[in-house]
Amino acid sequence: MPIKTSRALLSLALTVSVPLVSADTVWLKNGDKLTGTILLLDSGKLLLRTEYAGSITLDVKKIATLESERELLVKQDDFVGEHAKALRPAGRGQVELVNGVAPRIVELSAIQQAMPPKPLVQDLTWTGNLDFSADYKQAQNDIRDYRIDLGTKARHGSWRHSIAAEYDHETKDDERKTDRVELEYDIDRFITRQFFWQGQLKYSHDRIEDLETQRTAGTGPGYQFWDDGLGAFSVAALFNRNDYVFADGSSEHFNSAAMEWDYKRYLYGKSFELYTQGELGAPFTSEIDYVIDTEAGVRYKLNSWAALALKAEWDKVASEHGDTNERRYMIGLGVGW
Repeated sequence: MPIKTSRALLSLALTVSVPLVSADTVWLKNGDKLTGTILLLDSGKLLLRTEYAGSITLDVKKIATLESERELLVKQDDFVGEHAKALRPAGRGQVELVNGVAPRIVELSAIQQAMPPKPLVQDLTWTGNLDFSADYKQAQNDIRDYRIDLGTKARHGSWRHSIAAEYDHETKDDERKTDRVELEYDIDRFITRQFFWQGQLKYSHDRIEDLETQRTAGTGPGYQFWDDGLGAFSVAALFNRNDYVFADGSSEHFNSAAMEWDYKRYLYGKSFELYTQGELGAPFTSEIDYVIDTEAGVRYKLNSWAALALKAEWDKVASEHGDTNERRYMIGLGVGW
């Protein structure tokens, strides 16, 4: 057999033996068809990564059926998940799960969550941001100020964990003016897709101010308005126990009620992120009228992981001994995942 013919047959055999990687397909009820990679189905929204339009979010109510050759973890409640080897098109508003035993057809509206399985906690979703900002002024007084902010959330099943950390350090002519660390941990247990119960722990330590240490433990109900590929919005009403320790060794203990919110919105194909979060508190003591602790900002993505961050903060305490009203504006760089 001629050498050229042998090479041609070998090339053809290799081409046939290599499996073709097919994209996932989404058929909409209006007749349109989209192809790409299914990243996540959660809370009635499907996140699809496409080749030309980037990641887009689709309302499950507008989807006719799906097709995928990839293994997906499909959950119809918070506790039971099924490994589907593939998805096959079915009737309008339905999909067929191919699991190696007996394929079955389920309603798309009955699927609470679907995603590629993770190695350990298979239904884990994890997001977060780490921002760094610095300010240096050299004039009559030399001022150096830098700050690190961390915020991350992880969810699996009916549980969601949130961790926030902040460190702020400022010097003026080599004298410390600010040296403060703040930590917060929230745990949410979802009762339904939108109602949840939250437990919260907060800790703050200041090496400069008279109020040296603040500890808060709270619990209460919350409501998740939405949480999808385009953003999220939730509120919570908490009953808190507060412990204050002052630099002279004295301490105060009191209860309070608080309303918290957490909002973020992605724009222009996730190039921009707008967000605001904060707390409005009403201590059960005659000495303090109310407390406001809020921040709002925007992040602009420089690439797939780095972002330019601009943030404004407002802290206010209204009391019978006088008000404190502090505003801060910061710009810095951050990473996201």
